[in-house]
Amino acid sequence: MTTAAREQPVVAITGGGTGIGAATATLFARAGWRVAVIGRRRAPLDAVADTIGGLAVVADAADGPSADGAVARVLEQFGRLDAVVANAGGHGFAAVADTTDADWAAALRANLDSAFVFTRAALAALRASRGSIVVVSSLAGLAAGPSTAGYTTAKHALIGLTRSIARDYGVDGVRANVVCPGWVRTPMADAEMDEFAAVAGLAGRDDAYRTVTADVPLARPADPAEVAEAIVFLASARASYISGAVLPIDGGATSVDLPTTAFARAGM
Repeated sequence: MTTAAREQPVVAITGGGTGIGAATATLFARAGWRVAVIGRRRAPLDAVADTIGGLAVVADAADGPSADGAVARVLEQFGRLDAVVANAGGHGFAAVADTTDADWAAALRANLDSAFVFTRAALAALRASRGSIVVVSSLAGLAAGPSTAGYTTAKHALIGLTRSIARDYGVDGVRANVVCPGWVRTPMADAEMDEFAAVAGLAGRDDAYRTVTADVPLARPADPAEVAEAIVFLASARASYISGAVLPIDGGATSVDLPTTAFARAGM
């Protein structure tokens, strides 16, 4: 490895094979970072890694030995680790009374444990590099949607985890921030829109997206690349004095006073 290559920063992205994770990997690579994409499915990871010249590591971010092994593989390949994007998530789409113990555990494991366990595994390397962590929460980390008890609880908890990391490891130069995307055109959201369209009698996915973003000021979902821009910024030296921050990426959704949406629909 050349001296120039050794000086390039390195990022590890969990859930890096699809959606926001894949878009973030692509943008980091364009910005000159060396990129490792982490996940449980080999095929999408290889597709992203082959496209950007990165490293694909099959691992379970929520499992201690697996996460430790993934970090070790990144260090073996690149010799350093400068940033982690904790993006893995999913599960937890039911109301409390309809959530079994197994469902609850799966929601916390997928959304919260994956971030906690992987960032814990990476902290020694990040302290050495005075690196950064960006945790991908959700608008569900700031407010509750219907029948999403496990998902909402875990996404709220990610904000507390991020602030705890920022508080405890800022002295070592480690920054930690969290982004809270609203609706983003990802495979998971597409599946939700397909289901919503069928239940609501809508024409299809695009009509469903228009419906769920009707009260969002920008009146559209985000593209994964728009979320990736914020993540790469927060991980970079350009955000060198930003830590413990919570950044909604929601088209202005959190600025809306819900009780007044009826006035807007009435043309007032």
